[in-house]
Amino acid sequence: MIPRHQSVLFVVLLVISIVLGVVLWTTLDRAHKRLLEGQNSAPTQAPQVAPDEQATLMVANDTDNSVTPRSLSLPLPQNPEARARALLGKLFELYAAPGSTHPVPGGASSLSQVFLLPVAAGGAGQKDSTGNELAVVNLTSAFVSNHPSGLEAEALTILSICATLHSDIPQVTEVRFLVDGQPRATLAGHADLSRTYLATEAVSTEGIQP
Repeated sequence: MIPRHQSVLFVVLLVISIVLGVVLWTTLDRAHKRLLEGQNSAPTQAPQVAPDEQATLMVANDTDNSVTPRSLSLPLPQNPEARARALLGKLFELYAAPGSTHPVPGGASSLSQVFLLPVAAGGAGQKDSTGNELAVVNLTSAFVSNHPSGLEAEALTILSICATLHSDIPQVTEVRFLVDGQPRATLAGHADLSRTYLATEAVSTEGIQP
């Protein structure tokens, strides 16, 4: 025969399980309805438009295998990560445009995200006191799949990305690359994507030779 205290404990646990189950089901059902119907996300105020600023994009040129500065007026957000994404998005638009000096299809949609992280100094977990940052550039698989294969073409793309980031966001001193959030060995069979690039070595007002 089951002791009385165990019977009471069993009933209490059963009631708690039923209540938690109902709460969980309600939460999941509510989330499911939001996904199906969509929430009305219309802002109460018009979104702020980033003001135009002078930016320097480091643009690759296949004719002489160089990377040279091009000044443009662009709407740039103040948030550094959003700013980095806007800069690279414009760079990729230039590459996808007709008559590009470095033709690479895809445009701004070739970039998923840019993350900025403190540069590690010394041992693991230690931050660089200078405030330098590592930019993690997350490219799309479509961009990589459609990128022209060849060491020079791939190197120019990487150099122009690193140089553009450091030119307009000086605290970015290192750059790493991901593809759809995952590490990848090469860009299109040649240029190494598994290493960390020093952005400071990619910047030059006289142009860059890969």
